[in-house]
Amino acid sequence: MADHLVVARSEFILGGQKSGKSRRAELLARDWLAQSPEHRAVLIATAQPWDDEMRERITRHQLDRAARVPGMSTVEEPLALADAIARNSTADTLIVVDCLTLWLTNLLMPAEALETAEKNGNHLKNESKEAVAGVVQAQQAMVLGAIKNAAGPVVLVGNEIGLGVIPLGRETRAFVDALGRLNQDVAAVCERVTLMAAGLPLFLKGQP
Repeated sequence: MADHLVVARSEFILGGQKSGKSRRAELLARDWLAQSPEHRAVLIATAQPWDDEMRERITRHQLDRAARVPGMSTVEEPLALADAIARNSTADTLIVVDCLTLWLTNLLMPAEALETAEKNGNHLKNESKEAVAGVVQAQQAMVLGAIKNAAGPVVLVGNEIGLGVIPLGRETRAFVDALGRLNQDVAAVCERVTLMAAGLPLFLKGQP
């Protein structure tokens, strides 16, 4: 990566696990903060501490991020992402959303609903799935609007999980499909789309 990155009006960073997605987002925030003492950077974190491993992972990421970009503040928002973007966006503020994949997971597979279903030994009922799908569609539309209407730059991180074999299980396949549609919609409204692989950026849309 270049020593100084050019911050776009909006950038969607895609990639696999440990591909360098979050690292690029942090570097963009670092360079934005270095441009002016008036600049701010806010991370909107969507992860939820479901278990001990996830809690440890979140803590480790927080410590690493604080060391790499000490001037960036954090807002935790697992569900109301559009509101969080609108609430924190100003002309002098760069927003990093990390990540869209976990946000979609939180919407599609609410922990409480899944836990109840598992205890009952069955899957979510069809009517529950339809209600969740309606909420997801409305929330996605709001997020797309928040990206387009943001006063300052927005950087969004997401996973590309559709390159492997078709997964087993109806619910897993439905999630892969939903994430693919979300990624396409977000890419359509962003000025720049970057695919990360082995820490290297491939620019799919917009100028580097």
